This record gives sequence, C-alpha cells and structure tokens, in this order.
Amino acid sequence: MMKHYPEQTAVHIALVGAGPGPLELLTLRALRRIEAAEVVVYDRLVGAEILAIIPVGAARFDVGKRCGEPSPSQQEINALLLALARTGKRVVRLKGGDPLIFGRGGEEALYLAHHGFRAELVPGITAALGCAASTAIPLTHRGLARSVTLVTGHLQGEESFNGWRTLVGEGQTLVCYMGLEQAGKIEAGLLGAGADGALPVALIVAGCSEHERVIRCRLGGLARAAEALRGATPVLIILGEVVALRDELDQLLTGLESRVA
Repeated sequence: MMKHYPEQTAVHIALVGAGPGPLELLTLRALRRIEAAEVVVYDRLVGAEILAIIPVGAARFDVGKRCGEPSPSQQEINALLLALARTGKRVVRLKGGDPLIFGRGGEEALYLAHHGFRAELVPGITAALGCAASTAIPLTHRGLARSVTLVTGHLQGEESFNGWRTLVGEGQTLVCYMGLEQAGKIEAGLLGAGADGALPVALIVAGCSEHERVIRCRLGGLARAAEALRGATPVLIILGEVVALRDELDQLLTGLESRVA
C-alpha cells in the first residue's frame, strides 16, 4: 500500500555529501549549497577545508559521533533537523562521503518527509571510491574483479549474522566501512565461509588526507593488523585480489620515474 505523507513544503534543507575530505573532491552542487547555507549541521568526518568554506554568519551544529565519547543519538539529530527546517532558513546537513552510503541520509530524509519537508539529496564521493583512487587500488579490474560489495563493519547482531557466504566469491572486491573494531569477527566470518586466508587486504588510514597510510596484510592476519591500528580513525578496509595491483602499479611508476630522472 502506498504511504501518504503530509503536504510537503518548499525545500529548505539539503542533505549534502562532503566527499572523502579534500575540498577538491567536493561537487559543485555541494559547494553551492554550503556557500548559501544559513545553518550547517555537520559530522566528524567532514574535512577541515570544507568546514572552512561555511559562511561566517551561518549557525553551526557539530553532531559527529566519536567512539567512546558522548554524542547525539540519531533521534536527537532527526529532531534537530526538523526544528531547523521549520525555521525556513537554508539548512545544510553535511555528511562525509555520500549521504546515502552508510550515512543515514535515507533515515533523515524519510523522517523529514513524514513531517512535511522534502530534503534535497546532494551526492558525494564515497570513501570506497575516494580512498581506492587515492591509494591506487582499482576496485574492479578485468580478469580479477567484476563486482564490488560495500559493507559496514558495525554488524548488527554479530552472533546471528549468517551472510558471510554472500561476501565470499571469486572475482569480487569487498570494501568494509567502520570495520577496525570488528576486524576479528570479519576475519573469522570470512574464513569460516571459505575465503582464502592469503587474500590480499589493505587497511587505509585517513584516506585522501595528508596523513594517509596504507597497511597491507592477508585475510588470515587481519585481526593482528587491526590491533596494531587500535585507536586510528578513520580506517577503510579493502579485501580482494585487486589490492595486489597497487604494488605492481607502484613498481611500474617508480621505474618510469627513474628513467625520466
């Protein structure tokens, strides 16, 4: 049965993807919405360069979630967005990456719609795409990977999760968001579902930033590698044969640079 929403008002609120951090990876539409904003509600992963372009007179609300620290619940964020939308001001809800990929943008858009407000959804470059390109890891590659699966490491009801087999397959790249704390469960789950313990893995710390680091390991050593990074944030995990292409590409480029020199 089709749901009936209250009569919607004009758009006063935009759910904007800020991309993986650098200002240069922000879309033009996102830039225009931020520059015109009267109120900005932003997350922790929004890059400092992007926060710097928020208009001086705009009200700011930091609702970022920080591990181990008090932070607003999703219900509180929803209520704040609704209250701000009712003011009639131009509101930007600014999220790292893309608002509809592990950003709860869908939840917020639905909440606003149920209360009569139509939010504009402005896409952004999600972490998987930005970090893979920044670290020279092709997520797909002919003959190696014909598909990409994006998953969250914050498994809901980990003990009962039975979808590991769907994440194991030849010719597939797996990208895990927010998976550092659950690395042990991810390793055990994939190995238990038949994944090869020698599968190449890359843990990308602070991807697309000047502090970017890449730690390489195999699936069988994922938990140990993650333990060594405890406390680091943000961390994106890429698993698949394509990870090995990074070394090959680096070697070829290094060889070319030495010839030019």
